[in-house]
Amino acid sequence: MEMRRLGHGPHVSAVGLGCMSMSGVYGPADRGDAIRTIHAALDAGITLLDTGDFYGMGHNELLIAEAVKGRPRDSYRLSVKFGALRDPGNGWGGNDMRPEALKNFLAYSLQRLGTDYIDIYRPARLDPAVPIEETMGALADCVNAGWIRYVGLSEVGAETLRRASAVHPVCDLQIEYALVSRGIEREILPTARELGIAITAYGILSRGLLSGHWHPDAAKPGDMRGHYPRFSTGNVAANLQLVERMRELAPAYGATPTQLAIAWVAAQGDDVFPLIGARRPAQLQEALAAIELRLGPDAIAHIGDTISPDKIHGERYAPAQMAHLDSERP
Repeated sequence: MEMRRLGHGPHVSAVGLGCMSMSGVYGPADRGDAIRTIHAALDAGITLLDTGDFYGMGHNELLIAEAVKGRPRDSYRLSVKFGALRDPGNGWGGNDMRPEALKNFLAYSLQRLGTDYIDIYRPARLDPAVPIEETMGALADCVNAGWIRYVGLSEVGAETLRRASAVHPVCDLQIEYALVSRGIEREILPTARELGIAITAYGILSRGLLSGHWHPDAAKPGDMRGHYPRFSTGNVAANLQLVERMRELAPAYGATPTQLAIAWVAAQGDDVFPLIGARRPAQLQEALAAIELRLGPDAIAHIGDTISPDKIHGERYAPAQMAHLDSERP
């Protein structure tokens, strides 16, 4: 497994494991499969494990703690998002990035993860009620206290990146980046590169849509994809036609649709670290094969032109969620 420095942060594997889907976000997940997937990822050389304290209301952190038990703490890096507010009915209540709230979230994450420190700690979204400078100042205090090692951000725009970086170095920006989601290329990615900030790309398969494995009949109760515009009745039929184009295209590169989508994101630069969102060992095994797929400039351009954002139907989030994305503001 190739290791690279994550922006201003630690050296990590060239791909990470996104653990969100192991905690019921896409319908019920098997605990045994999830733990075996984490074990398989670590055994394959993946060192970056990504989670959020609100995934399953702490379930995901407890799951990771169980999976890494007995392994040397310096053999993996924990990347944790915080700040999203949940309720007992599985609803969402906005974001809280006040310094006192931040330290409260951190205390609970440290306990659930069974660790003395978190490698990369990041606000899940920008809180419009709290200047980013205040949040970054509190995160810098946490670094100085030894509770976290590095600071990351998630789904913020170029201006916010600059303001945050002026307070404390930003290790990486976690943001959606895929064949059909390329909004960061206009301003955010150039700004991140100017500031030496890496990109951890999530949603590289557009919530599984580009994998070639998803079908409406396979949706399970609790699968939040039913709330995303790209999976809505008015859009999904057209989007599945685009997936068929992926099926036709992939064999020419000796790949599956999943592998082609991951390899395209990975080919965008050494500062781009795709997060594989597997929750079963078989999914992980297929995705890892993408690491060996080397795409040249012509292939990158051809794939990007064939499966492009203008061909996808629907935004990546519902309007209410899009309104919370600093990265999507004009």
